[in-house]
Amino acid sequence: MLNFLSSLVDLGNTILWSYVLIVLLIGAGLFFTIKNKFVQFKFIGEMVKLLGEGSGKSENGVSSFQAFCISTASRVGTGNLAGVALAVAAGGPGAVFWMWIIALLGAASAFVESTLAQVYKEKTDGGYRGGPSYYMEKALNNRKLGISFSILITVCFGLIFNSVQSNTISLAFEGAFGLNRTILGFILTALTGIIIFGGVKRIAKVAEAIVPVMAVLYLLVVAFVLVKNITLVPSVISMIISSAFGLKQFAGGAIGAAVMQGIKRGLFSNEAGMGSAPNAAATAEVSHPVKQGLIQTLGVFTDTILICSATAMLILVSGAHTQEGLSGIQLTQTALVSQVGSWGGIFIALCILLFAFSSIIGNYYYGEANIEFMSGSKSILTAYRLGVLFMVFFGARVAMGTVWNLADLFMGLMAVINIYAIIKLAPVAKTLLDDYIDQKREGKNPVFDATKVGLVEGTECWGGREASPEAQKKKEAKLA
Repeated sequence: MLNFLSSLVDLGNTILWSYVLIVLLIGAGLFFTIKNKFVQFKFIGEMVKLLGEGSGKSENGVSSFQAFCISTASRVGTGNLAGVALAVAAGGPGAVFWMWIIALLGAASAFVESTLAQVYKEKTDGGYRGGPSYYMEKALNNRKLGISFSILITVCFGLIFNSVQSNTISLAFEGAFGLNRTILGFILTALTGIIIFGGVKRIAKVAEAIVPVMAVLYLLVVAFVLVKNITLVPSVISMIISSAFGLKQFAGGAIGAAVMQGIKRGLFSNEAGMGSAPNAAATAEVSHPVKQGLIQTLGVFTDTILICSATAMLILVSGAHTQEGLSGIQLTQTALVSQVGSWGGIFIALCILLFAFSSIIGNYYYGEANIEFMSGSKSILTAYRLGVLFMVFFGARVAMGTVWNLADLFMGLMAVINIYAIIKLAPVAKTLLDDYIDQKREGKNPVFDATKVGLVEGTECWGGREASPEAQKKKEAKLA
C-alpha cells in the first residue's frame, strides 16, 4: 500500500513539475510583470521605505513589519539551507539560475496575491484574517474553490511542511551533536505547542524576534566565506550560468533537471504565487493594500536573492557538491565545515533550528487562518493544533524523501489553484496599483477607499460592503 501511494505521489509530481507548473509559474510571472509595469523592480526603494514605516505597533491587527516577519518566517526555512542543497545535488549548479528566475518573475505574482489578500480581508476579534480562500469566495464568488484551497494549504503547511521542517532540524542536530532524533522530536513538539496555542499575536512576536537575527547571522558567516574565496566567486557565477544553458548539459539532459529542480526548490523556498504568504499579508493593518503587497514582494527577494543565493554560493565555492552521497542539510553542513572548521556544522544546525522552527510557527498560522475560513468550530481548531504537534514529532523521525515528495505534490496543487484565481483577479490588483501611484504623484500618503475605485462587494474593511447576500448566507450556514 505504501509503495502504491509513493508511486502515485511520484506520478503526480512528474506531471505537475515537468509540464504544468514550469509553464504556469513562469507564464504568470511574466504576465503580472508586464501588466503591472515591472512593479517588482520599479518599487524596490518604496518597499524598503514601507518596511521601515511598518515597524510600529498596531492596535487592531499586527503591524506590516510583523506580517512581513510571519510570511518570511514561513519562507525562510529548510528551503534556504536544505532545499537549495537538494536542488544543486539533483539539478547541478544550473538549478541556482532557475531559482533566481522564478524569484524575479514570481515577485510580481507575490505582489498581486498579497495585495488581493489585503483588499478582501475580514475583521476578527483583535485583528484581521484573509488569504486566497477569502478572495476566491468574495471576489470570484466561488466558495467551493476557496474550501479546496483551504484544505490543501492546511494539510500542506500545517502538517506536511511542518514535518519537513522538523525532519531537517533533527537531521542537522543528529549530524552536529549526535542527538537522538526522537528526543529532539519531543522538544520541538513542546516548544511548538507553547507558541501555537497563544494565537496570532504571539506568533507575530516570536517571528519578529527570530527572523531578522537568524537571517543577518547566516548572511554574515556566508559573506565571510565568500570574501575568503573572493577569487573563486566569478568562476562560480560563470558555472551557474553555463550549467543552466551549456551545450554539454543540453546534450546530457541536465538542463531539464536544472530547470525543474530550480523552479521546484525556488517555489518551496520563496512561495511566490503559491498562495501562502497572502494569509500573513492579510493580518497587517495598513492604509492601502498595495503597501503590504510591496512589502511581501520584498520578502521574495530577501528569501531567494539573498539567503538562497548565499547557500548556493557557499556550496559551490567549497566544492562540496562534487562529493558523492551528500544532499540536503548535510551537504550545506559539509560545505561550511570545509571552510571554517568543525564549528560550521554546529552553526548550521543552530541556523536550521531557528530557520525551520520559525517556519513551523508561520506554517501553522496559515492553516489556522484557513480552518477559520472553513469552520468557526473551536474543537476543529484544537484538533488541527494537535495534528500539527503530531506531524512535528513524526517528521523528526521519518526518512527525508517521503516528506519532501509529499510537500512537492501539495505545494504544486496549491499553486495551480491560486494562480488561476489571481490571473482572473489581475484587473483588481492593477486598479489598486494605479490608485496608489496616482496618490503618490499627488504627494499624498496613499489611503484606500474601495468605493472610489468601484470595488464595493467584499471590501468591508475598506469602506465597501460585505460580500453578496448569497455568500453571506453560506457563511452564516457554515458558522451555525
